[in-house]
Amino acid sequence: MKYYIIAGEASGDLHASNLIKALSTKDKEATFRGWGGDLMQQAGMELVKHYKEQSFMGFFEVIMNLRTIFSNIKYCKQDIENFNPDVIIFIDYSGFNLKIAKWAKQHNYRTFYYVSPQIWASREGRIEAIKRDIDEMFVILPFEKDFYETKHQYRVNFVGHPLLDAISSRKQVLPETFREENGLDKREIIALLPGSRKQEITNMLSTMLSVVDDFTDYQFVIAGAPSQEYQFYEQFIGKANVNFVTGKTYDLLSVSKAALVTSGTATLETALFKVPEVVCYKGNWISYQIAKRIITLKYISLVNLIMDKEVVKELIQNDLTTKNLKTELHKILTPEIRERIFLDYFELEKKLGGKGASMKAAQLIYDKIS
Repeated sequence: MKYYIIAGEASGDLHASNLIKALSTKDKEATFRGWGGDLMQQAGMELVKHYKEQSFMGFFEVIMNLRTIFSNIKYCKQDIENFNPDVIIFIDYSGFNLKIAKWAKQHNYRTFYYVSPQIWASREGRIEAIKRDIDEMFVILPFEKDFYETKHQYRVNFVGHPLLDAISSRKQVLPETFREENGLDKREIIALLPGSRKQEITNMLSTMLSVVDDFTDYQFVIAGAPSQEYQFYEQFIGKANVNFVTGKTYDLLSVSKAALVTSGTATLETALFKVPEVVCYKGNWISYQIAKRIITLKYISLVNLIMDKEVVKELIQNDLTTKNLKTELHKILTPEIRERIFLDYFELEKKLGGKGASMKAAQLIYDKIS
């Protein structure tokens, strides 16, 4: 079978790469082509365009890059026609993917969605486009099944969260080895995860770094995104007393005492490594004002959304200040707060449905098209 897969960010690259590996075990004749990142390419997919060339965060940023976006959409359609896949698999990235899905359905391609767009957070009306254009939806969050099936009468497949597999299958690293290999001293580590996009890093990292001098008993380590060069981070680091690693986020989390994390999939990854965290988000002012008016959720982090309560503190937009960050970081370093967070983290993991999500999704996809 021929599979065309489209992912538009680092988390999608991770989930798609594990899906490709799983599909390859089910379909020995599988051929993969699509849009994504290094992990998908390493898993065996022919990469058409890297997500770092097309990732725009926020409403204002999208408007400013409409010409590029429309050009990419046109190119993607032509590439799909040339490849003529048996199925197109969309991975989150709704703004781009739903446009391609509409066209694909009109041209009689099979359309599967793995990792649902977050329509439960904003623009819920997109459910009509999903019903019309997506043949099968595979969801990874427990509340999404009820959202689609009970609220919108659209049948979906809940397969569990693939992060459980990605984390459990990784090679363990010893704290001493990690410190030695990355030039760290013996102090406990606080991880900084400022995101993978340049816009996220620009908006978040300076504020995260502003608390470093108030926690001298700890060493801070920035998790660099594989899609960004170290030179980009240098402008924010300056003379700050911090360390930097790239492509080692899971290793870093596995040896960290606490973390400051940009809102996104990384908040859930941090929780699954049982690292107390403060969730950070600050966007372009215009984009934030628009988002505030259309997003109806109580929380922005996946941890709190899944648990339906505040497990981790969220510092959003104007609340993301040096003072507030210092206060919240102090809290998650105290034993009583950490114990409460750990208990919630264990409950969170139970809710995610156990291991095997990638293989479950691959089996369902293969069965439905073979």
